Amino acid sequence: MTDIQLLTPKQVGQILGVTQSTLCRLRQEGKGPRFVWVTDHTPRYREDELLAYIEERTS
Repeated sequence: MTDIQLLTPKQVGQILGVTQSTLCRLRQEGKGPRFVWVTDHTPRYREDELLAYIEERTS
């Protein structure tokens, strides 16, 4: 089994250059990188999903 890296909203925000509140809004709107809920209040982003999100938007 491969190691799956789960990133915090803070880490993802730093990578994408957006605020955590922007990521929250994107989650609420069903946009942005795919994420998983670790608990009811703990979203995490899989590194591979984030890279796919970035790749989709790269020209």
